[in-house]
Amino acid sequence: MNDIEFETLRTFLKAKSGLALTADKRYLVESRLGTVCTKFKLDSLSRLVLEIRNGRMPALEKAVVEAMTTNETFFFRDKVPFDIFQEKLLPRYLKDRAASRRLRIWCAAASTGQEPYSLAMLINEASSRLAGWQVEIVASDISTEVLQKAKAGLYNQFEVQRGLPPALLAKYFTQVGDNWQISQQIRSMVDYREVNLIQDFSRLGQFDIIYCRNVLIYFDLPTKVEVFGRLAKALAPDGTLLLGASETVIGVSDAFALDPGYRGLYTKAIPVAAAAAR
Repeated sequence: MNDIEFETLRTFLKAKSGLALTADKRYLVESRLGTVCTKFKLDSLSRLVLEIRNGRMPALEKAVVEAMTTNETFFFRDKVPFDIFQEKLLPRYLKDRAASRRLRIWCAAASTGQEPYSLAMLINEASSRLAGWQVEIVASDISTEVLQKAKAGLYNQFEVQRGLPPALLAKYFTQVGDNWQISQQIRSMVDYREVNLIQDFSRLGQFDIIYCRNVLIYFDLPTKVEVFGRLAKALAPDGTLLLGASETVIGVSDAFALDPGYRGLYTKAIPVAAAAAR
């Protein structure tokens, strides 16, 4: 793959997924797209790039985007965002949404489902406090392949050993051969959608809590600004946004304000005019 072909792929991936590949990631492109060439019976990456330029193979384009999307995740990843949910957010919204008894949560980069299922298990554990409530978890990803795995809720031994407390494994999973499947009860709590964050997602409606973790790090600054703007519109006026440990809105967007008590937790910023009127 020559320099021009690599630039073609960089431009394509940026336009289709927001992924901003640096020049030193050529090895990553070559290693991941080799399997795509095999799948589509293309004899080289040069031929793959030619087909991308021609734009006549939507299935190939989708496969290229999915192959280059990072899907690293595990149950209760980083722990703190889930502690925050249990200790701060759930008590807050139990009080603030007492009239409507409705809570909407969006996992905006759900990958293979460990994040939304982690939240679903925590919500089920709090079922006595949520009697009569409608709690909706929407989970989305750009990749059809990982969404199919998420919906199945089937994980191997390594995956259930990463972050999942043994008590929850015993309570919510059934062994299926060498794998473990999360219960239908928990699977039914999550509504999976295919969503590209660099495109309009207003159809999803408004949410009280949005988890958008470990995906914005792959976008360049202009794309981050655009995505933050759309996330702000998707968040209720008193809603909460949670980002990954290495992500921030500081210096990127003025649509959110940092919660000083919790790293990675943001609320919608009060517009200047509204703040002055107080």
